[in-house]
Amino acid sequence: MLLIHLVLFFTGKRMIDQSVIGIGILIFLAVIFNFSLHRIDEGHVGVYFRGGALLPHVSNPGFHMMIPVLTYFRSVQITLQTDEVKNVPCGTSGGVMIYFDRIEVVNILDGGAVYNMVRNFTADYDRTLIFNKVHHELNQFCSVHTLHEVYIDLFDQIDENLKTALQRDLNELAPGLHIQAVRVTKPKIPETIRKNYELMEGEKTKLLISTQHQKVVEKDAETDRKKAVINAEKEALVAKIQFEQKIMEKESLQRIAAIEDEMHLAREKSKSDAEFYQTKKQAEANNLLLSKEFLELKKYQSLAQNSKVYYGQDIPKMFSLGGCSNDPSLGGHISERIHTNSVDSKT
Repeated sequence: MLLIHLVLFFTGKRMIDQSVIGIGILIFLAVIFNFSLHRIDEGHVGVYFRGGALLPHVSNPGFHMMIPVLTYFRSVQITLQTDEVKNVPCGTSGGVMIYFDRIEVVNILDGGAVYNMVRNFTADYDRTLIFNKVHHELNQFCSVHTLHEVYIDLFDQIDENLKTALQRDLNELAPGLHIQAVRVTKPKIPETIRKNYELMEGEKTKLLISTQHQKVVEKDAETDRKKAVINAEKEALVAKIQFEQKIMEKESLQRIAAIEDEMHLAREKSKSDAEFYQTKKQAEANNLLLSKEFLELKKYQSLAQNSKVYYGQDIPKMFSLGGCSNDPSLGGHISERIHTNSVDSKT
């Protein structure tokens, strides 16, 4: 019985040890699997290092396996990202130290350039290519400009100048990394200088207000002048139109009078021509009528109409005319009646 109990004791102990070993193996495999399985998020790619050496394999987003302990990975973002460089010191050409509180650099890395970028500048490439470069370029800029130029005059150009300088160096050192935009905050300057600038800005504001007020007054005066000019031009145009209307009326009346004169002249000329023609024709008719025979006829007709006729051979010469006829049928000299009233008075 004792032997049976000893056999059962040692057999049970061996089975317990095997169970522990199995459980340990399972736990070990679970740990290995946990450290081997990893995930790459969308917008990133994975690069792997083994013994410190960069492996040529680059993984896409999703779940991946690797040898734990010996291999580790780094996730590299290939979408648009913003790197913030804070508290950048900068010394001006006048020896004043200023600080830029925050500089934001928006950049993007091409997926095909990830391997070369990590191989040349490690997975923290932005530390070397962006952060350190921003410090260098800002100090270069400040060292050749005064505080007033950096703080006031040229501050609006710092963003573009910094972006251009960064991209120019990246095109040579790290193709595939592109700078999209750079945003620079207003630098911090010593308090005493800042107060002076505030006073200066206040005076500039007053000057600007005065200038703008002067411009407004000038614009109002110019507007009034333009209104006066427009009104004067309007009145001049109206007067010109009225004057032209009066001239047209006078010209119309003048033309009407000229036409009437021409009509009257034409009528008078026609009348004169008619009278002249009538007189001319009458003269021509008279020339044709006043022949010797016609005069003789008229003489006899006149003598026939006399109321008294004198006969005899001794008629006073005062009653005779040179045109007497000696026609014997009349029985002697016949005197032509001239001035009948005078002859009657003598008888």
